Amino acid sequence: MNGSKDMTTAELTSGVRIPLIGLGTWPLAGEDASAAVAQAIEGGYRHIDTAENYANEAAVGEGIRRSGIERSQLFLTTKFNSEWHSKDGVLEAFGHALKRLRTDYLDLFLVHWPNPAQGQFVDACEGLQRLVDDGAIRAWGVSNFMPAHLRIVHGAGLRVPLNQVQIDPEHGQPGQLAYHRDHGILTAAYSPLGRNGAFLSHPAVTGPARELDKTPAQIVLRWHIQHGRVAVPKSANHQRQRENLDVFSFVLTQGQLDAIDALETGAPPRLDSDTYFH
Repeated sequence: MNGSKDMTTAELTSGVRIPLIGLGTWPLAGEDASAAVAQAIEGGYRHIDTAENYANEAAVGEGIRRSGIERSQLFLTTKFNSEWHSKDGVLEAFGHALKRLRTDYLDLFLVHWPNPAQGQFVDACEGLQRLVDDGAIRAWGVSNFMPAHLRIVHGAGLRVPLNQVQIDPEHGQPGQLAYHRDHGILTAAYSPLGRNGAFLSHPAVTGPARELDKTPAQIVLRWHIQHGRVAVPKSANHQRQRENLDVFSFVLTQGQLDAIDALETGAPPRLDSDTYFH
């Protein structure tokens, strides 16, 4: 493996590496989604993130085909809803996802929300592990699972490879991330640049941006990467897509990382995964 590839990916499970920067696709839809995905792949993206609930899997699949790249060169992630939280339900959700995306396998398949009141997310995880064992997907994971949910999955004898959660400088979720570190769970950050981006104008971000001749968004994405996280920023803009991917040619100092860490407000994620689900 060459050094460049190693620097831009992380080991997800044995033999499976995930690109550290992916293209988030919510709330893109239809032609906008197809065009954004094709443009991103042509610009160098190799990790695309979608979900059943985004209602854009078919459009994402069209963008992949339009790009002309071989499927084997891409890392494709999607997620399924709690309607499918059973071992057999996961298999059905997988079939629907393949049909919409028009692909014959997934690199990563995630439980989108735990929906603990339903009480079936362990069954969903067991169904995913079965898909891995059968070679239908390369890896599985979860999204929006808090430590209390993860403990239940671990108690069932399953190892969770990845959890995709809302992380940005103001929503650092230190307790969540500590649990991930302690249990070998790779963190993927959605909304890695925040929802309103207020912190992008903070001196802790704009200072390094000026020094390094980078955008504030590039500084924050580099902060995620140096903390060992995958990040999936959404953009349909060609220039921003290129900038978001171009975060491997510079390094933040420990002092700069610490200053961005200090923007943490203690605020919880935007949605409470004990009660919110789809």
